[in-house]
Amino acid sequence: MDQADGRPPAVVLLSGGLDSATALAVCISEGFRAHALSFDYGQRHQVELDAARRVARALQVDRHVVMKIDLRQFGGSALTSDLAVPHHERADEIGPGIPVTYVPARNTIFLSFALAWAETLGAGDIFIGVNALDYSGYPDCRPEFIEAFQAMANLATKAAVEGRQRVRAHAPLSQLTKAEIIRLGLGLGVDYGLTHSCYDPGPDGRPCRTCDSCLLRQKGFREAGAEDPAWPS
Repeated sequence: MDQADGRPPAVVLLSGGLDSATALAVCISEGFRAHALSFDYGQRHQVELDAARRVARALQVDRHVVMKIDLRQFGGSALTSDLAVPHHERADEIGPGIPVTYVPARNTIFLSFALAWAETLGAGDIFIGVNALDYSGYPDCRPEFIEAFQAMANLATKAAVEGRQRVRAHAPLSQLTKAEIIRLGLGLGVDYGLTHSCYDPGPDGRPCRTCDSCLLRQKGFREAGAEDPAWPS
């Protein structure tokens, strides 16, 4: 295991959004050397990758990898095809059920890449910023999914089978509201002005403010009693 400075390595999935930036800060605060992993997967909101790079630099990760895969080959989501992103006036208009912005098996795919990198690093810890309270209803954000992935990971790697390294999948934001996540991140020094949440940004990268992700972000800052530095009033 690479612990040159005494801190164990961990892999953190970093999209460039509010939640993943907070999860990265939590990882670092818990004494890990963070290795951030982002994906250029054909998403329409590729501006989030610029945000991921900003966050990775600001939090001084050990290494930041942007992995290129093309989920547009499969489509099936408003984020990876020409399907329209839903827009609403208020967060309470977001309906029940799994929205069209769900990308089939996305977190399973991303976590599998994280697992592969973690094994090469000798890392037993993977962090992901999924949330099961103020979120869009994606099935791969639920605690039972994270638990199932961890169980699978400990059957899948040479290090685990040989008893050298157990895998722990950390979802530190899972049971927090968006407001609680924001308060946690602010307490850890996260600059949310570096992050990006919008699913359907304009050509200049500005957030639409009416997609599910934008509305949940606005709701979180309002309930946290804080101003969003990315969208000053």
